[in-house]
Amino acid sequence: MGDNFTLLLVTLDILAIALIVSIIYFRVNKKKRIKKILEKLEIEKNQIDSSPIIPELAKVESFLNNEKLAVMYKEWSERLQNIKDTQIPKLTDMILDTEYSLTQKSYKNTLCKLAKLEMEVYKVRTNSEFLLGEIKEITSSEERSREIITEFKVRFRELHQKFQNAKAEYGPMAEVIQKQFGVISKRFEDFETIMDNNEYTEVNEIIGIINDLLKHMAIVVEEVPSIVLLAYTVLPKKITEVEEVYNRMVKSGYPLDYLNVEYNIDEAHKKIGDILVRTKNLNLEESLFELKVLLDYFDSLFNDFEKEKIARANFEDSNASFKTKLGKVSSVVENIFNQLEDIKKVYDLSEEDLEILKKIYTDLQDVASKYQVLCTYASSNTGFAYTKLLKELETLGLELAKIEDKLDNSLDAIGSMRDDELRARQQLEEIKVILKDAKLKMREYNFPVIPQSYYVELREAMGAIREIVKELDQKPITISVLNTRVDTARDLVLKLYTKTKELLKVATFAEIALVYSNRYRSSYEGLNAKLNSSEQLFMKGDYQKSLDLTLSLLNKIEPGVYDKLDYLYGNR
Repeated sequence: MGDNFTLLLVTLDILAIALIVSIIYFRVNKKKRIKKILEKLEIEKNQIDSSPIIPELAKVESFLNNEKLAVMYKEWSERLQNIKDTQIPKLTDMILDTEYSLTQKSYKNTLCKLAKLEMEVYKVRTNSEFLLGEIKEITSSEERSREIITEFKVRFRELHQKFQNAKAEYGPMAEVIQKQFGVISKRFEDFETIMDNNEYTEVNEIIGIINDLLKHMAIVVEEVPSIVLLAYTVLPKKITEVEEVYNRMVKSGYPLDYLNVEYNIDEAHKKIGDILVRTKNLNLEESLFELKVLLDYFDSLFNDFEKEKIARANFEDSNASFKTKLGKVSSVVENIFNQLEDIKKVYDLSEEDLEILKKIYTDLQDVASKYQVLCTYASSNTGFAYTKLLKELETLGLELAKIEDKLDNSLDAIGSMRDDELRARQQLEEIKVILKDAKLKMREYNFPVIPQSYYVELREAMGAIREIVKELDQKPITISVLNTRVDTARDLVLKLYTKTKELLKVATFAEIALVYSNRYRSSYEGLNAKLNSSEQLFMKGDYQKSLDLTLSLLNKIEPGVYDKLDYLYGNR
């Protein structure tokens, strides 16, 4: 128990010693870091204090020859004095105060003062660097400015050489441009005068002026030849060509007023004159662009002229074709309406059919009226372009085509009625022939009795034929009813004809079977009585029953007798 307690005490002592050592180490290390920062800040303060502002300011003092520079020099001196006498000493005091706090081991207070010190150092350093930069702007002005001017002179010589090499291309503008080069040369001389007089405050302004002049001269040298070429040669020639073509086409009857060619030519001359005046003043803003726009416009006029020529040729061809087609359609419609009452008497036209015909007539009159107006415009040179006239004619062509389609449908309907009538008359004759054939076939065999059902069907067929005749004689004819009558009569007559052939075949075969069966009457008991029954059915007109009974009796005696009889007598 005692040993354990001793061990615990030893352990606690060790931990305490370790904690104390750690705290001491931390504080010592922290103090070293702060001290190192303070040393660095003091170095920066000394660098600010030793900044080459005073030597640079002394350079300015050596060429104080104008009031503006003197004012600047005074202000710089005051700012320098403030840095030396106020701001630097303040930094020294703040460094000492921070060091004292550190020695007092007041770390929290020391860190706060250290932060303020860092901000103040940054502020003073910035003020110093800014002041030095302003002073150097003047002290280093000569060297920097001469480098810039040297580059400008190279550009100037290159531009002047380019101008001289192609001087003829500048035409009347060459003299003005040469004078402008002289103006720039004078500005170079002004620069040298300023430098000789140490008027460094004026240097930036003269450099800016020379730079702007050179930029402008680069544009002048580049664009003026094109402006001169367009304004003095290309455009005048193009305008002359346009005028010649325009006048020739107007004399040939082309309505070109809508193009405003004469007005636009006058405006183009004014615009070219204005551009030339501005170019002589070396004001080239938008000049080349405006001249190119004019050139594009006059080029486009040739396309417009060509379109008019093509449109006129197409219009004349289309006009002749349209006129012929309109005449044909009008003639057909007029003939229909002249015969409309007769057509209505012959055929039972529906109200819808009549309305369609009336609409065709009205639409055709409207197209004809529009076409007449179009022809008036085309022949009177009223200013309507052939491109527009052709478009209007194409529109009328589409309208006429629609009318033609409607007319074709109506003519097809009327023609179909006529065809149906003619077909009905032809089919009536065919039906009569079939009925006659059926009657003749009935006479080929001497039937003891003709079944009553046959007479019923005969009457129905003949009645249906009379209905066809009645419908054909009726005015106007209702085609749908007529077609129904024809279909009914044809079906009934064909049915009667089929029945006639079948009845003839059955009766004939029944008689053959009875005659053939007579050979067995005496040979088989009871056969005679049954055959007598079959003969009675035959005489009553029940030919099918008679045949069925006879064949059933014979088949018992002579199997396959039907095929034999059919082979022997079926082809008769």
